[in-house]
Amino acid sequence: MSIKRRFAQSIGVLAVSALALGLTACGGGDTPGASESAGGDSGELTTVGFVAVGPEGAWRKANEQNIQDTFTKEAGFDLKYAPAAKLDQKSQIDAFTSFVDEEVDIILLSATEGSGWEDSLKRAQEAEIPVVLIDRGIEPDNTDLYVTRIAPDNIEVSTSVANWAISTFPDGGNYFVLEGPAGVSVVNERNEGWNEVISANDKFTSLGSQTANWSTEEAKSVFETVLKSNNNDVQLVFAQNDEMGLGAVQAVEEAGLTPGVDVKIATIDGTKAALESLAAGNLSFVAEYNPLFGETALDVVNKTLAGEEVDSYIIVPSETFDSPEAAEAALPNRQF
Repeated sequence: MSIKRRFAQSIGVLAVSALALGLTACGGGDTPGASESAGGDSGELTTVGFVAVGPEGAWRKANEQNIQDTFTKEAGFDLKYAPAAKLDQKSQIDAFTSFVDEEVDIILLSATEGSGWEDSLKRAQEAEIPVVLIDRGIEPDNTDLYVTRIAPDNIEVSTSVANWAISTFPDGGNYFVLEGPAGVSVVNERNEGWNEVISANDKFTSLGSQTANWSTEEAKSVFETVLKSNNNDVQLVFAQNDEMGLGAVQAVEEAGLTPGVDVKIATIDGTKAALESLAAGNLSFVAEYNPLFGETALDVVNKTLAGEEVDSYIIVPSETFDSPEAAEAALPNRQF
């Protein structure tokens, strides 16, 4: 006997549909509330399909491990973890389709690419399997096809980087942007927040942008070329993740310049390695993108399977670090 709650996206009948179908699946009796929905009265496990990104750096490792540590058998869940094969979207779509065919109770989706998900999400909806987006959004953003997205606010985070840059360089300067992979929603959102602020300030000059695929090695190579082609006349780097920022640090050092002095480097994520670099004075600004929201995901899953409504976007609080002292204060308790 399955404990699966059948999911209907129609707002007006969501709670009623989930309740009625839950009773049908369990053969009658009391329907467990949100606090009980993990295991059900029968003690059966709730099956969760996690379509994940897989190895992609310290942030991703912390996020996916946090999800796995939260949705345990002890907590009443059978989490089926399916990382992408070399960040390939097709492998994610195949895993998603497999979870639908298996009739899991709910799917968590962290997409390698923003577009190309409509058919899969419609199939899950037809099978009455709710989908929760973890970290990354989809494009076009059709909120009828998923329950909610759980993530920090990329636009807010990148805006904080841009505001720091303006306050740090009142006379402006030359800057370069190290981007994540093309087509990923968080890259588009981080560009949006940054560009909206910086483009309004005519004192700054863009030297361009280029993807370094979240990689330290690629970022080092890219920024070495940027420095050479601009005769080292670069004052600021905005790296869209910590690993790329650390690669920029290496490039600056190899050019005979001093990171944090000759070239200031701002990053997003807030990993331990980045805070250590900030504490050492190599990075100049780190905006956290908090990966530890497993408990929030757990609450959303329980409420969804109990037929309760949740907000369509749940923002995970994050903070910023703008000095070596701030980094040093945060490091002892840094979990990722």
